[in-house]
Amino acid sequence: MKNTGPAQQPADGSTRLAVARLLLEQGPVSAVSIAEQLELSGPAVRRHLDALLADGQACTRDAPQFKTRGRGRPAKLFLLTEAGRARFGHAYDDLAVAAIRFLAESGGQDAVKAFWERRVKTLVDPHRTSVTSADTPQEKAEALAAALTREGYAASTRKVGAGEQLCQHHCPVAHVAAEFPQLCEVETAAFADLLGTHVQRLATIARGDAACTTHIPVEPYSTSLGPPTPDGGNPA
Repeated sequence: MKNTGPAQQPADGSTRLAVARLLLEQGPVSAVSIAEQLELSGPAVRRHLDALLADGQACTRDAPQFKTRGRGRPAKLFLLTEAGRARFGHAYDDLAVAAIRFLAESGGQDAVKAFWERRVKTLVDPHRTSVTSADTPQEKAEALAAALTREGYAASTRKVGAGEQLCQHHCPVAHVAAEFPQLCEVETAAFADLLGTHVQRLATIARGDAACTTHIPVEPYSTSLGPPTPDGGNPA
């Protein structure tokens, strides 16, 4: 067989899935970062990103400008759309939405809230010891992120201002939460209970944001500024 040079890259399908998974777990993320992490060439990554964009599975946003840039186009960051997330599956489908609608009609909003409280309790209780036994607020946040990742939420933490931001890059119940936002409220309250501190939900996938982002205070912040926004700044 004729030697065509370096070993071939993995098949397009598996490579594109790897690119999409990075967008899921780390988005918004740059093409350069994707290329470095997957050990692919820049043009190869751009080809897969262009395909995801064309299919409506990814979108772009301008990178935050933390310092003055030279002339030229602003750097682009890539993230999955709702259609892109759907390829990784959802824990609930239309049948679940219909069932909760029936619960709301027959038992009222209190019944829906009680259902969500039981559901979230089932999610967090197996991980309670690993989170509450951590020594520092940062370690508690990291333990919670690890627990959520094990449950399919692709979670991570990052230091922002005087606190930590917990980012859930995937929501297995986003379709349900879009119609029943009580889930997000109950989940936020459960995080506060688990971490032993007030937390603030800044963004949710159910509302169309790139990730479910929760601010966890670690040090006192100026009440005039408030907690950082999901992009790392402070509200105006």
